[in-house]
Amino acid sequence: MLNRLTISNFAIIKHLDISFRPGLNILSGETGAGKSIIINAMNLILGGRASGDLIRTGCDEAKVEALFSIPTSGHLASVLHDLAIPFDGELLIRRSLHREGRNRIAINGTIATVQMLSSLGDHLISISGQHEHQRLLRQDHHLAILDEFGGLLPAREAFGALFYRYQSLREELRVIERQLAEMKDKQELARFQREEIDGAAIEEREDESLAKEKMRLEHAEQLLTTVSETYQQLYESDHSLISGLFDCAKKLEKAAQIDDRLGDMARTLAESRLVLEETALTLREVQGTIEMDPRRLEAVQERLEILNRLKRKYGPTLPDVLAFREKIATVMDAQQEKATQKRELQSRISSLEQELLEAAHRLSDSRKKAALNLEKAVENELHELNMPDTHFRVSFVDLKEQAPDIPDLLSLLRSEGLDQVEFLLAPNVGEELKPLAKIASGGELSRIMLALKSILARSASVESVIFDEVDAGIGGATAEVVGEKLEALARFHQILCITHLPQIASKAHTHYQVRKSVVDGRTESSILELDEKERIEEIARLLAGRKVTPQALAHAREMINV
Repeated sequence: MLNRLTISNFAIIKHLDISFRPGLNILSGETGAGKSIIINAMNLILGGRASGDLIRTGCDEAKVEALFSIPTSGHLASVLHDLAIPFDGELLIRRSLHREGRNRIAINGTIATVQMLSSLGDHLISISGQHEHQRLLRQDHHLAILDEFGGLLPAREAFGALFYRYQSLREELRVIERQLAEMKDKQELARFQREEIDGAAIEEREDESLAKEKMRLEHAEQLLTTVSETYQQLYESDHSLISGLFDCAKKLEKAAQIDDRLGDMARTLAESRLVLEETALTLREVQGTIEMDPRRLEAVQERLEILNRLKRKYGPTLPDVLAFREKIATVMDAQQEKATQKRELQSRISSLEQELLEAAHRLSDSRKKAALNLEKAVENELHELNMPDTHFRVSFVDLKEQAPDIPDLLSLLRSEGLDQVEFLLAPNVGEELKPLAKIASGGELSRIMLALKSILARSASVESVIFDEVDAGIGGATAEVVGEKLEALARFHQILCITHLPQIASKAHTHYQVRKSVVDGRTESSILELDEKERIEEIARLLAGRKVTPQALAHAREMINV
């Protein structure tokens, strides 16, 4: 249930803070006062599209916040658990829009995405307005209504999972068939690639060792000079470092006889001299290995070019080249393996096709039984809504007639099954049944939608239902019946209804008035929960218009007390 709605800097709303109650909540007010803006704000809470144009002029940010109380067990609680959102019976959703385009969402303090919000929205509030009326005119929406009425949504979801598994296997088979066709063309190329790699006789880490050798050959003269000079300074020259260290060590040894603190220093110099001697001898050995061989450099460069060409073609590293060679070496085996996989997939698909058709026929039979019950239920509801002579039918479309060139039923399968249905209506005696889109008026659509909501009320999991424009095209006695129907529906759900009709408003358990005023040169919307006196005055205004008469007030009292 929606407990509280707070809106700030949204369209012409500066700030609204509304507490809603259980039962039938009525919102009324002058046209343009901001009632539909409140519904637009609720749409944002349900994951609707956001736009910077919705932010109040002169402001950088708009905020909408909604607090719901939700049963701690049930489908919505499971969804929240799957989304890792903390939940203890209350759900607080905040959404802010920024003029530069940033959009922030938090659910119970957890940062969330629009997709997460949308996954919750269908379980929180159902908004029945002009948009849903248009959906009712679309034939593709009728099957979902029938399945919801018949309690067939689990069966539909199970069939959909089976269908998508079938589609996945079909796609896997198509991929394997393409691979087999490509393998046939690639065999000659694979043979050439394998021979090219084998001909290079690659050794492990060969490119790394050749690159180092190339570097030494290119800088051999510089290396030789550096090593030779360093060796001379360390060991061979008259004033070599090693000779100097030897003299210093001897002097410190003698001095240590006077001051024993110098003993450690003398030993350190002696050890350093030994290390330097080893380094000098190693340099002399290295000096003998440095070669300046232009022909060897040319050979190394050519070999590196061969290896680099292979790496450019078959992988960034030599291990990748060798791995590629192993891969293409198994092309023939892979082709045979793919052929085996193809046969296995064909067998699984054939078995699944039979399972799919059986499931589709079972679902179709259940839908036809549910359709008969839905027809009776809708007609009963419409009769109560002052459409006594209306006939309502669920027509099943023969897909084979629509697509005679399609060879089999499997090609007609969709994730919903084999069925395509359309709601037909005959609102008056003697008229033939026709599609809703071709015959239903605005008032009839409102009543059909209300009838369907009433029928589905007991099984629907959504806590709150919003009716916007439920009074479109109706009035008089019909409006009173619609009000009674909304009042009855409020026994199962929290109802929020925007209306201009006093017959509907008089049924409210809680009544709010939306007002528009000018404050400091700016238009602002506000909302007020009406007490008994204010409620009578508002219903009298709806009855009489701008000038409220004593007769209108008396009539309003009578309507409320009935």
